[in-house]
Amino acid sequence: MTTTPTTRIISAVFFLLALLVGVPLLISATGRTDLYYTLTSVALLSIASSGVWITFYIGRINIGQGAYALMGGYVSAILVVDYGVSFWLTLPLAGLFCAAASVLIGLPILRLRGVYFAMVTLVLTEVVRLLALALPVTNGAKGIVSIPLPTGIGIFGLTLVPDFASLANPRLAFYIVAVLLMALCFLGLYRLVHSRVGQLSQSLQQNEELASSIGVNIAYLRVIAYAISSFLGGVGGAMFAAISQSIYPSSFTVADSVNFMLNCFLGGLGYVLGPMLGTFVLYFGWDMLFQTGEYQLLIFSTVLIVLMLVLPNGLLSLTLSARRGD
Repeated sequence: MTTTPTTRIISAVFFLLALLVGVPLLISATGRTDLYYTLTSVALLSIASSGVWITFYIGRINIGQGAYALMGGYVSAILVVDYGVSFWLTLPLAGLFCAAASVLIGLPILRLRGVYFAMVTLVLTEVVRLLALALPVTNGAKGIVSIPLPTGIGIFGLTLVPDFASLANPRLAFYIVAVLLMALCFLGLYRLVHSRVGQLSQSLQQNEELASSIGVNIAYLRVIAYAISSFLGGVGGAMFAAISQSIYPSSFTVADSVNFMLNCFLGGLGYVLGPMLGTFVLYFGWDMLFQTGEYQLLIFSTVLIVLMLVLPNGLLSLTLSARRGD
C-alpha cells in the first residue's frame, strides 16, 4: 500500500491540528499545564535533532549540535537583554549567526569523514562551552538571567502576536510557537530532501568520489548542509533561552549533542520524521524510567542498544514493514 501526496498532506494537517487543538484541550481537561513545558522541549529538541539528521544525509556523523544550540541561545539572549532587540528578530538572527559560524568551521573539518569528523564536532561543543565561560559578553558561569518574555507583534494597530508577559499562560503560547516552528522545519526538510539539492546530497552519502566524478560540487553541498544544520540548532537554542528566560554555559553540553544524534538513530536515518519520533521516545522514555532510581541509566542504555540491534533503520522502519506485509 503506497501513500499519495494528497494523503500525506491530509495526514500532516490532521497531525498539526491534533497538536495545536487536541493537545491543549486535553491538558486543559486534565489540568496538567506542566506538560506544556515538556512538549515544548520535545518540539524544540526535535528541531535541533533534524539539523543533525541533515548532516547524516551527506554521510557525516555530527556530535556537535549542542555547540550551535548554545551559541544560538546566547546570541538571542545578548541581543534581547543588552540591546533591547525584539525576540522575534533575534530568532532568525541567532540561526544565521550559527550558520555563518558553521561555514567558517565547516570549510576545514568537512573534509574529514567517519569517526574523525565525529570527534572534531564532539570537541566543538566543549570548546563553545568553555568560550561561554571565558567571554565577558556571556557573563561567564553566572550566565544570562531574567531574559524578558517575547513582546507582541502588531501591524497597523492589528495585534498579530500578543505580548507574552500579558498572557495568563505564556507556556501555552510558547508551545504553539514551538509546534509551528517544528512544522515549518520538517516541511522545509521534506521539500529539501525531495529537491534536486537533496538528491545530490544523498549521492555524497553513497559515494563521494563517484558524485565528484560526474560534476557534483561536493564541497559546496557539504557546507550548505552543515549551515542548514547549524541554523536549526541556533533557532532551537534561541527558543530554549526564551522559554527558560536564562542561558548558562551548561545549558547545552556534550551529552545533549549525543542525544541529538541518538534521536536521529532511534527514529530512523532514512525518514524525514525520524528525528521527531526519536526525540519523543527518547525524552519520555528517560522520564518513564525515573522510578528505577540508580538503575535508570543502565536500563535506558540497554533498551537503546537492543532497539538499535533489532531495528537498525529506526522505529519508523516498523511502519514500512507493516505496509509491505499488507
